[in-house]
Amino acid sequence: MKQVFTSYAEAVADIHDGATLMVGGFGLCGIPEKLILALVDKGVKNLTVISNNCGVDDWGLGLLLKNKQIDKMIGSYVGENKEFERQVLSGELEVELVPQGTLAEKIRAGGAGIPAFYTPAGVGTPIAEGKETRTFNDKEYLLEEAFTADFSLVRAQRADKMGNLVYNKTAQNFNPMIAAAGKVTIAEVEELVEIGEINPNEVQTPSIYVQRLIQADQEKRIERRTVKQA
Repeated sequence: MKQVFTSYAEAVADIHDGATLMVGGFGLCGIPEKLILALVDKGVKNLTVISNNCGVDDWGLGLLLKNKQIDKMIGSYVGENKEFERQVLSGELEVELVPQGTLAEKIRAGGAGIPAFYTPAGVGTPIAEGKETRTFNDKEYLLEEAFTADFSLVRAQRADKMGNLVYNKTAQNFNPMIAAAGKVTIAEVEELVEIGEINPNEVQTPSIYVQRLIQADQEKRIERRTVKQA
């Protein structure tokens, strides 16, 4: 049995100033939005955040950004966030942009206990500056170190009380690998069921990676609304 919280504030109570966080999601899809709101309310600051992108101006990680709670953002996509752009250009925010596939593998490797790996992505670009390179089969590769975090925040559709997680279609995105790479993983879930109600073959994150659970409804906002052109 995992610790099941009913208070978002209690679920994130020990996330401290200066912590490194990994946060699941792609755009606004599959983000642990209620846990992010709890961090906004807590006022924790000087955070390093590892996530694909930084939400939008008024939702997701964009709220932490707007509140000046993030010191460094590591991700692959700037996204639809004007405040992100403003803070980068003004020097208020340190940003490390990583090719998306490399970001995914750095997180996956961290969760698997692999300290580093070689990849061709980024060779011959500013991303390679100061990094070791090596040639395999006449092709040059770049050494990339794995990512881990003090805390991982993820969003799942279902969980049992052991902490086994199932995601909803593309809301799976970065969540399973992020769940594995945090020292403490907190899962925000839409549906919490009894042990045995999830088919073991459907489990996408095993319970061994999850330390805390909290049930939360989701607003499911749309990142960019478009209309069909006539």
